[in-house]
Amino acid sequence: MHDLRALRADPDGFDADLKRRGEPAVAQALLLLDHDRRSAETALQELQARRKQISKEIGAMRKSGADSSALEAEVISAKARMEALQTRADDLDGQIRGTLERLPNRLDESVPAGADENANVQVHQNGTPREFAFAPREHFELGEALGMMDFETASRLSGARFVVLHGQLARLERALGQFMLDLHTGENGYEETAVPVLVNNEAMYGTDKLPKFADQSFRTEDGRWLIPTAEVPLTASVAGQILPGNVLPRRLVALSSCFRSEAGAAGRDTRGMLRQHQFQKVEMVSITTPEESDAEHERMTRCAEMVLEKLGIPYRRMLLCAGDTGFGAAKTFDLEAWLPGQKAWREISSCSTTRDFQARRMNARYRAAEGRPAFVHTLNGSGLAVGRTLIAVMENYQNEDGSITIPDVLRPYMGGVEVIRAA
Repeated sequence: MHDLRALRADPDGFDADLKRRGEPAVAQALLLLDHDRRSAETALQELQARRKQISKEIGAMRKSGADSSALEAEVISAKARMEALQTRADDLDGQIRGTLERLPNRLDESVPAGADENANVQVHQNGTPREFAFAPREHFELGEALGMMDFETASRLSGARFVVLHGQLARLERALGQFMLDLHTGENGYEETAVPVLVNNEAMYGTDKLPKFADQSFRTEDGRWLIPTAEVPLTASVAGQILPGNVLPRRLVALSSCFRSEAGAAGRDTRGMLRQHQFQKVEMVSITTPEESDAEHERMTRCAEMVLEKLGIPYRRMLLCAGDTGFGAAKTFDLEAWLPGQKAWREISSCSTTRDFQARRMNARYRAAEGRPAFVHTLNGSGLAVGRTLIAVMENYQNEDGSITIPDVLRPYMGGVEVIRAA
């Protein structure tokens, strides 16, 4: 979460950072709770020391045959007061933690001001949107016309925001995931990892998904959670550990199913595959040192950009503004792919550095060659969202007859198929 020592040292700066996100000031209230807790802990320690001293005196008096009843009564009284102070300290600590765990991460200084996505800043654009000699269609129009994208059956099976893919479109989705994994493991230095899609409360809490986003995730009846992204198990895999400094950075990548309730998304992207309850995503996670985390953030974002460049899909990199940066992120780059059917740029990857925000929640540290353990920095990024990449390929590589040309880099994964046509 947050470093209380930093808050004590600069409460105004802490509140100023919250204000950038539109959050109210909390520093003074937290400092008051912190003062009261520390006072209770100090009083408790003094009583413990006094009780220890009294116990010694009682022992000596008993040996000498002196009356120790007064001191024994003081011990009983001290015990009751100690229990009350411990309860008081624990209650104050719970209030502090309850406040801190709901506060977003402090933003990097380079994050621009702004309330929403309209204030995001374009860093660069790669590629020029294709000019079509016909009116390009959206992915769901193409997929349904091919007979390979079935929302009706998915709705009967599972409800809204699901899809069934058939034939070559199902194979194309699989090909995209395999291509991304091969690129990240073969060229980008990530270690392929297969992770559970069910995790416990601790894993969700440590990666800042609880308690803030409980309503956006699916929970099983036995209290476990379906992962919203492989970021959760990949990052939480180092929870509670002290890593040797010489193993960092640690770079992990996984292709997994992801599950989101999409609470608050009613009426948004109701057609097609853009916003699904279940989807495939390749997730990159880096565990590194504070000194290297900014360079690692740039490196991770470039790894995601490489996927789009090799696929030949126009994209732009956006630096998210304060109001659009996620709860756990200190800084985020979004990659937006051009979708000609929608005539819009749409997010296809989000790469974030959380600094030590998650590491503090899950107590993940490292030890350099010399010195005390310090918190690691954690980063996560989509490399990419497979379903959205499928959409981008379909719309950018569509032909006038409704067929889809397969990008060159994917043809080895498609058994040499060059064009997807209706059966």
